[in-house]
Amino acid sequence: MICMTPPLDEAETARWAAWKRANDAVNAAVATAIADASGLSVADFSVLSRVVEHGGGRMAQQELGDMLGWQRARLSRHLGRMAERGLVDRDTDADRRRRVVVTEPGLRSLRAARPAHADAVRRALLAPTSSPGGDEFWATVVRLADRKDSRAGGAERGDGNRGP
Repeated sequence: MICMTPPLDEAETARWAAWKRANDAVNAAVATAIADASGLSVADFSVLSRVVEHGGGRMAQQELGDMLGWQRARLSRHLGRMAERGLVDRDTDADRRRRVVVTEPGLRSLRAARPAHADAVRRALLAPTSSPGGDEFWATVVRLADRKDSRAGGAERGDGNRGP
């Protein structure tokens, strides 16, 4: 027996479209602010911030990939582009694992991006959701973010982020 799920009704479609527009608008505001302040992409910012904040400036490449939710090939290609731009170096640790090291230019770029990132997140996302009902909204967002959906598989996140 085939079970057909009914399509979204008009109200559901409107909510879904609003969610996508809001997400796109916030992500675009943050991406533009980061790029304007530092020349970094959101993916660059995500890589640099994770390695600096969680690895003290150096981190095993596999650990970084796991943290970002990126597949090995995507991470390797992106790190190669970042290395060409002088933002990171790659070397091998004592256990012969690939390691990412943030360079001084990478650290300078990250430092330039951080205030712009914080301002954009506050302006585009946090300020508009701080009105009455904001706590309930954020509780719902956290529940959605923490929800495990077996149908999602281990699909790579397209934005690189587990957030910038």
